[in-house]
Amino acid sequence: MIPLPSGWTPEEDVLGFFGPDSVSWRVHSDPTFSVGGLRALLLQALHPVAMDGVARFSGGFREEPWPRLIRTATYVDTLTFGTRTEAVRAAARVRGIHRRLGGVEETTGRTYRVNDPDLLLWVHCCEVDSLLSVARRAGVPLTDADADRYVAEQVIAAELIGISPDEVPASVSELAAYFEEIRPALAVTPAARDAYRLIVLPPMPTWVRYLTPAQPAWGGLASLAVALLPQWARRMYSLPGLGLTDAAATAGVKAFRQTMLRLPQRARRSPIVWGGYERVSAADPAA
Repeated sequence: MIPLPSGWTPEEDVLGFFGPDSVSWRVHSDPTFSVGGLRALLLQALHPVAMDGVARFSGGFREEPWPRLIRTATYVDTLTFGTRTEAVRAAARVRGIHRRLGGVEETTGRTYRVNDPDLLLWVHCCEVDSLLSVARRAGVPLTDADADRYVAEQVIAAELIGISPDEVPASVSELAAYFEEIRPALAVTPAARDAYRLIVLPPMPTWVRYLTPAQPAWGGLASLAVALLPQWARRMYSLPGLGLTDAAATAGVKAFRQTMLRLPQRARRSPIVWGGYERVSAADPAA
């Protein structure tokens, strides 16, 4: 169990739940985080009930997907790089929203609550699998032991959102077994098709679409995310990866990472990520 704030030392609060020596900091501060996040959304859409919750309750997602994408990235950044207090507060806000929402998914007939443990677990596992898989294929130096450690570290994120830690995969092999078990329940519903189109071709103001490089830049990022999906997921979407083979997708994400690494660090890390590094350095100059 995660201890209550009264049980933390000031040093523990400053370090957050992971800290600079964690694999989570290495994976989530890498430029591949953005591609992994898009892959996670594409994978999450294949669960009919989880996708129904997104379609019903992510207000304005069809018209303006950007705010939801930003909120999701901010939430993950806060859990990873924020103080323990900040992480707990962020998770509590999300749990409070989830607690009020529910519906009936038409294709399965299932009545659900957004905070049903199996739905939360699906979202968690898609995120962990995607961020780790994309990072490794892009060339982030992670051993098999590092990969297992990352999955185990992320059990904390699952517990914060309300999942029993006993139910959460804690190694790469357990994560693979989870996906193998759940695949028969997955499907490409109309809501999943809509989500796919929104992620690959999001709405943009006309001036942005035609007078800036935003559309081709986003198109390249989204194409990579599609091509990096598991083969079984690409088959479900009937899209083998927008013409990219597995080898080409791996080469593409490696090139993307190397290009991003040439940029100044402040241009490729969010303020929350920078805040985590600066806070820890201030508390321990040797960190």
